[in-house]
Amino acid sequence: MEVLYTIAIILGLIIVYVLVNMLRLKKAVTNLTQEEFIQGYRKAQLIDVRETKEFDAGHILGARNVPSTQLRQRYKEIRPDLPVYLYCQNSGRSARAALFLKKKGYNQLYQLQGGFKTWTGKVKTKA
Repeated sequence: MEVLYTIAIILGLIIVYVLVNMLRLKKAVTNLTQEEFIQGYRKAQLIDVRETKEFDAGHILGARNVPSTQLRQRYKEIRPDLPVYLYCQNSGRSARAALFLKKKGYNQLYQLQGGFKTWTGKVKTKA
């Protein structure tokens, strides 16, 4: 019986943790559909937070690569007074990047819902 209580407590804590993170994320970044993303990204800073190899294999036309692994050192390259449009492969890394940028004072944060894997617009590759 003690084991069941322990498991129930652990599951409860995990659920609370997930919910708190979801609320933090919802406050930090606005998810945009591809159509909404296309309407605004040309007037903003378009940041691809995937690793360089992924970026070189194909990225949204006009994007700058600031890998999430380098964001702590390079975030000052991103202007806080302009909207920031983020994307990664499937939204996980861009969401974490948005949370980090929010802590640093960035307020206009948007991410591509579903990430690059759902993108059907123009793509550039480095050959």
